[in-house]
Amino acid sequence: MLTLENTVLAIIDVQGKLAQIMYDKKSLFANLQRIIRGAQTLNIPILWAEQIPEKLGATVPEISNLLTDQHPVTKLCFSCCGEERFMQNLKTIDRKQILIAGIETHVCVYQTVMDLLASGYEIHVLADAVSSRTLTNKEVGLNIMKESGAKIQSVEMVLFELLKRAEEWLNIRTVCGAGMLISS
Repeated sequence: MLTLENTVLAIIDVQGKLAQIMYDKKSLFANLQRIIRGAQTLNIPILWAEQIPEKLGATVPEISNLLTDQHPVTKLCFSCCGEERFMQNLKTIDRKQILIAGIETHVCVYQTVMDLLASGYEIHVLADAVSSRTLTNKEVGLNIMKESGAKIQSVEMVLFELLKRAEEWLNIRTVCGAGMLISS
């Protein structure tokens, strides 16, 4: 199970016009916002990557406005692991459980997950916080990652797993946004 002391969140390439044409974009953006707010509330470090922002555009404001205290790692490789600065940041954080969110599921998310698995990390892909331009590509990416050893979870499942106790849920539910956790 995930632990607060050993978990990091990676947000991958939620950028420009590409982000605007993702399958179920509205739900994707809402779940990305929820996991970022949850991670911030629980003091979970966040790694943030952008694929060639001068070509693809910056991270969408819905996401970047939540990450104003940090800067994204710019990358040229599809996998975040191909960028030395990303890997240095990950090593500095020194946590082995990685929550993965972003786009596209079958390209950058997939290749990052495969490289992280090969490096011995425990990977948790947030199925409702990743997407591709088509549902088919999203599903294919998720299936291959699962077959390769990644755990496929949801934002709500992960937050409850990290909280462990109902009393802690009462403290975080308002931060993560309406419609995610059970309301009283």
